[in-house]
Amino acid sequence: MTNDQQLDFESIRPYEDHEIQMVFNRLKGEQSFLNLLGFLYPHIPPTAIMDKVMHITSIRQFQTEIISAYVKGVIESTTKGVTVEGLDRLNPEESYLFISNHRDIVLDPAILNVLLFENGFNTTEIAIGDNLLIFPWITDLVKLNRTFIVNRNLPVKQMMESSRRLSSYIRYTLNTKKHSIWIAQREGRSKDGNDRTQVSLLKMLNISGEKTLPENFKELRLVPVSISYEYDPCDYLKAVEFYNKKVNPDYQKTQNDDLRHMGTGLRGRKGRVHFSFGDPITDEINIIEALTVKNDQFTALAEMIDQHVHQNYHLWPGNYIAWDLLNNSTEHTSHYSEAEKTVFIEYLNDHIQRAKLDDEFIRTSLLEMYANPLVNQKSYEVKV
Repeated sequence: MTNDQQLDFESIRPYEDHEIQMVFNRLKGEQSFLNLLGFLYPHIPPTAIMDKVMHITSIRQFQTEIISAYVKGVIESTTKGVTVEGLDRLNPEESYLFISNHRDIVLDPAILNVLLFENGFNTTEIAIGDNLLIFPWITDLVKLNRTFIVNRNLPVKQMMESSRRLSSYIRYTLNTKKHSIWIAQREGRSKDGNDRTQVSLLKMLNISGEKTLPENFKELRLVPVSISYEYDPCDYLKAVEFYNKKVNPDYQKTQNDDLRHMGTGLRGRKGRVHFSFGDPITDEINIIEALTVKNDQFTALAEMIDQHVHQNYHLWPGNYIAWDLLNNSTEHTSHYSEAEKTVFIEYLNDHIQRAKLDDEFIRTSLLEMYANPLVNQKSYEVKV
């Protein structure tokens, strides 16, 4: 990498091994960071954790001993187990652009990295929006975890420059550094369970390519990933956001809202969790060469990714129950028991009460969140 490239990526790149002690020294003087440690590890004094951290000498060691250890604890205490499929069809020596649906701010890429590490793969670099970097120490913490920054809400000219830098960094990381990357298929999480790839994301990824659009994306080795939580602990918070936007179209989440979503996602009940890795989209991309309009190529590629995400999404009993309740139907009763339906309805009622708003609006919003993954799968059924 040339000096010019280093300068270009300086504002967004993750930290490297030689920088971590400087960052740790900075973090141990941040009281709000120490308060976070007290929240995450209530039975261990923050000073004891920092003493351990100060002996860490590499990003990999930090991820293994601190980040991965904590995420495994979250999995153990808040889920009924995490399962994975599809990694056996990928090459641990290859770098991929994992593009996935997005449910949880923190855990989606965190669990993915644990799964990769446990299955003989290197961890990925992670894309995160700068809107979540509420405090300087959050920036430090995520950049210690191989995270790079996506700048948002910039003026048009600056946004173009930022998109070009980001696109170049992603291509450079995949093809020169040989590190895989995780990125969500859209800006922000899907709040209604209807997972769709943003064409604007694909346009950003293409900026740094120097060949045809299909060839540019073949170089990125796209792998669609479907992330499926049996229960989304932030579902009622997302429903509240829908309600607030209904009564006030100008409503915007606050930084405190983002922090609440992060904390709720970490602590809340998730049931079973499944990660499904699709095959790399390489030869399949050739199909879009026949399209002569570039925007049509982008749209077709987005639909291609969506189909993989939708069809590989692992449906739980609650997805079928939600669809049947929404449609006053018994169509999917073979996919769940009466006991499972009772548990799901109790969960639903509990989260409706937590919202403390228009019960019927919240109930419908929650049911749609859980039904939409099934709606999307049904859309690919062959009509006879």
